[in-house]
Amino acid sequence: MKNGSFTDFKVFSGNSHPELAEAIASIMGKPLGKATVNKFSDGEISVNLWESVRGADVYIVQPTCNPVNDNLMELLIMIDAVKRASAGRINAVIPYYGYARQDRKAKARDPITSKLVANLIVAAGADRVVTMDLHANQIQGYFDIPVDHLVGMPILAKAFKEMNLEDVVVVSPDHGSVTRARNMAEYLDCPIAIVDKRRPEPNKSEVMNIIGNIEDKTCIILDDMIDTAGTITNAAEAIKNLGAKEVYACATHAVLSGPAIERLKNSVIKEVVLLDTIPVAEENKIEKFKFLSVAPLFAEAMTRVFTNGSISKLFD
Repeated sequence: MKNGSFTDFKVFSGNSHPELAEAIASIMGKPLGKATVNKFSDGEISVNLWESVRGADVYIVQPTCNPVNDNLMELLIMIDAVKRASAGRINAVIPYYGYARQDRKAKARDPITSKLVANLIVAAGADRVVTMDLHANQIQGYFDIPVDHLVGMPILAKAFKEMNLEDVVVVSPDHGSVTRARNMAEYLDCPIAIVDKRRPEPNKSEVMNIIGNIEDKTCIILDDMIDTAGTITNAAEAIKNLGAKEVYACATHAVLSGPAIERLKNSVIKEVVLLDTIPVAEENKIEKFKFLSVAPLFAEAMTRVFTNGSISKLFD
């Protein structure tokens, strides 16, 4: 049955982003599945399913964002719950995949947490993962189950295309985001520039050089996530000092930890366009922020998984 067709599907959510899960379920024409995820007094997570999932194609929507460990454990326990309730297929829908930044041994005795988390998700009983803009593409290969890796760039690029900006240059904030920047530049039919930076320690970056012409240009800095916002605000300041006309920024995942809000508020960036893979508290939604929904894309991908349709068509 795992490889066959299913007559019914159900969408469930943990506590990390129920608004997104509800929006996805609504687009798919279903109410959100009845489940409660609470904690025992000692902090252990308790999951209760209040409807049958026997034989169904089950989707659990849960970005593993802050608090990462709680949200990850919720996902694993929900997978275990639906597995033991005889779900036909279990799809872990993880719009933001936490622990992804440690994807290799950068120095001696480093862990590879993205592989460890992949092992946990598979061991819990997931049959498929649907995610978006992993920190590194090779993380798809850490899973021994199918991974549908959605891309947020077209949603961001479409928003900038509608702004009708002139003399645009897409800027990669580091060497790791060059492919992403090039794809967006192709979509917008414009050149790219690259910020050459070094990272003396985690969550700190220093701009060393700019590769490409950004003088009198409208620059769009594109990254997969904004965490402490050090990288993106440093890059913005450097390209503005080197003669850029205006600086915009965009990213798929609004992690926004530590001093991020303050840094972005005080930066030279005119507008920050973000996707809603991670919930952002109302008090942190500053005037510069513009949020776009990923719900339609995830709903379409999940519908295609359910109906055995082609996911690759979503990238055409």
